[in-house]
Amino acid sequence: MTGVPILSLIVFTPVVAGLFIVLAGRNPKAPRAIALVAGVVCFAASLWVFANYDAALGGFQFREFARWIPSLGASYSVGVDGISVPMLALTGIIVFAAVLMSWNVEKRPREYFALLLLTITGVLGVFIARDAFLLLFFYEMASLPMYLLIAVWGSTRKEYSAMKLTLFLFGGSALLVLMVVLTYWQVGESTFSLAVWSRHAFPPVFQKWVFLLAFVGFAVKIPALPLHTWLPDGHSAAPTAVSAVLAGVLLKIGAYGLIRLGLTLFPSGWADWALLISLIGVFNIVYGAFCAMNQTDMKYIIGYSSISHMGYVLLGLGVGTRYALSGAVFQMFSHGVTTALFFGLVGYIYDRTHTRMVPEISGIMYRAPLVAIGFVIAAMSSMGLPTTSGFVSELLVYMGTAMRYVWLVPVALVGVVVTAAYLLRLLNRTLLGEPSPAVSPISDASPLTLTPLAVLAAAIMFVGIFPGGMYQTIYAGVTPLLRTLWGG
Repeated sequence: MTGVPILSLIVFTPVVAGLFIVLAGRNPKAPRAIALVAGVVCFAASLWVFANYDAALGGFQFREFARWIPSLGASYSVGVDGISVPMLALTGIIVFAAVLMSWNVEKRPREYFALLLLTITGVLGVFIARDAFLLLFFYEMASLPMYLLIAVWGSTRKEYSAMKLTLFLFGGSALLVLMVVLTYWQVGESTFSLAVWSRHAFPPVFQKWVFLLAFVGFAVKIPALPLHTWLPDGHSAAPTAVSAVLAGVLLKIGAYGLIRLGLTLFPSGWADWALLISLIGVFNIVYGAFCAMNQTDMKYIIGYSSISHMGYVLLGLGVGTRYALSGAVFQMFSHGVTTALFFGLVGYIYDRTHTRMVPEISGIMYRAPLVAIGFVIAAMSSMGLPTTSGFVSELLVYMGTAMRYVWLVPVALVGVVVTAAYLLRLLNRTLLGEPSPAVSPISDASPLTLTPLAVLAAAIMFVGIFPGGMYQTIYAGVTPLLRTLWGG
């Protein structure tokens, strides 16, 4: 791919494919085929970037630049470092899986696939943007289609859940716009370049309060307590693939944005709020686990589990040590593939049983052993067991936390125990026992259904067994951030 603007190829393939889908007429097969081609291209190209990123060299690579709005100083400036490369690979995996999970969507497939691909373009754009205006542009692009995807193709309280999600996300975005405008004004140059902004010496008082704006704005999408209530409702109403995208990558642009527009630009402001961020992260871990334990709807269990596991990301970003930051980014990848696998499995069961209620489901192992294996792999990763990506990410966060706030470790470990309890109970009730009447229509997954689940499960296990390459790449991106935060 030498000479090819690979990042532009990755980010614009989904939106161009969405345009072709809209123009494809009424052919019912065209939207699926075009979306699959786009998914395969993004999947392959993002893995190529991951494999060819030089961690020894570090820094931003595969750069591209073009003037966009010269009068404002906004530019199309993109590139990837060791933090964004794993997020690019994660998104490539998720978009491929999401398209296959959506294969049986019959209601207005043109509009559905076009909106899904538009969301993916927004997510990809956030991960490669090196310009604050461009990052915010893609950030909003990723959020806008979610309302329609849930309100039109969702279930249960879909309109309420879609509106609640939208109001929360746009409330956070309003704070981010204010933060970017204030920073642009403080820099005093006609530029949105993050490279220029990162070299500017912002006053400590300015950093303290503008960092708080960035944290609250991005915390909505992470989601951090108490700004989390939109997430379980959104998951419960969203279609399977939309839930996978929402939890798999949309939450990650909140954490990624906090790194780029928070920690990197305002290290003094981060230091003022680091302990609070760490405490909120621990609260997320424990509170989310206890809430998940008290749910009977499998989507609500996974939704609250996401709140708990994104707490590790917050904890790592708040602690700010080498292992903690590396673990936070590692957890962003691990949680993305794990929760997407969970939602894919739950969607498969719901499509055949028309129920997600745990008391009504048992004996899946006897009807669909491959689906049961997928559940076990996802649960192992969520519990942080060895050989899975979840083990590596959680271990790194705990190691890093012990280096700075050792007293937080035993508190956070409560969440580990509760997570094991509710997931083991979930596996026991749904996989074992005599098959219930509800699961009688279930048989093992077809190759079409099995492929995205197998890809997600393989990512969990491969990164868990061979974490070295992922860790080296992440550490190459974390090293400059450590120098910024600690002045070393």
